[in-house]
Amino acid sequence: MSATGAVYDRGYRPYEGARGGRGAATVALYKASMRRAVGIRRSWRQKFAPFVLLGIVTIPAIVNVGIGYVTRDQLGDQIQIIDYRDYVGVSSALLLFVALVAPDVICPDRRHHVLPLMFARPLTGRDYVLSKVGAITTILFLFSFLPQVVLFVGSMLVSDDALGYFKDHLDILWQVPVAVAALAVYYAVVGLAIASLTDRRIVAGAAIIGLFLVTSISSAILVGEDHRPDEGTLAALINVLAVPLYVRDLVFLGHVDPASDLGGAANGGLFVMIEFVGVLLVGIAVLLHRYRWVER
Repeated sequence: MSATGAVYDRGYRPYEGARGGRGAATVALYKASMRRAVGIRRSWRQKFAPFVLLGIVTIPAIVNVGIGYVTRDQLGDQIQIIDYRDYVGVSSALLLFVALVAPDVICPDRRHHVLPLMFARPLTGRDYVLSKVGAITTILFLFSFLPQVVLFVGSMLVSDDALGYFKDHLDILWQVPVAVAALAVYYAVVGLAIASLTDRRIVAGAAIIGLFLVTSISSAILVGEDHRPDEGTLAALINVLAVPLYVRDLVFLGHVDPASDLGGAANGGLFVMIEFVGVLLVGIAVLLHRYRWVER
């Protein structure tokens, strides 16, 4: 009885496709990070949290438009339960999204020891940081901006004079994107910088939430319960969570809201911008330091 067998030709062939270089590698990592963050091509569990949070921050816009539609024939002026400036504050609820997603897109790379493979040429440490920060910032911007679009378009459509509403709110067309972009890049840089310090997602998420809670509580203690409008104190700047909201006030009002904890403090707006830029620079420096070795 003779033995039989099969011969398979599995030789290696050279890659004949297009070679994109650093730019293509950075864009590919950017897209992959965005897909991972929102759960695309992953199980429904990974899709649940991002889209539930998107739904939560969109509900006020839907309710506002619904009330405006129901009462438009009963009252002379359209009822508005929330304005565009306050809605940027609602978007701060996406901090929970940052605590969940930022560790998920950066910690596994170090934990599973894939960085040496990922950082093979032409990708560099700066490219890695740019792609990760860009991905989280883009998602946060979209999740914060889309509810504003719903509010604006819906309010315009239920208004008695849609064109007049549009003309009366032209300043919103630049104020909202600027304020939302400031909030998105701030939370993205801070969240990723903290997550880069560990390879455990749970530890990173707890650290992100802890930073914002501790600074918020500490600021509230220093400001005190007897705070009155126009008697703000610079101790409010300890609250890292509120910094992008003070920047929002500068965008919409041109000054810090007098009713806020910082309202009335001397040069409050200047110190807010210094802290905002300083936190971003420190966060980016931490990220670049953590991934500097890949360029050696």
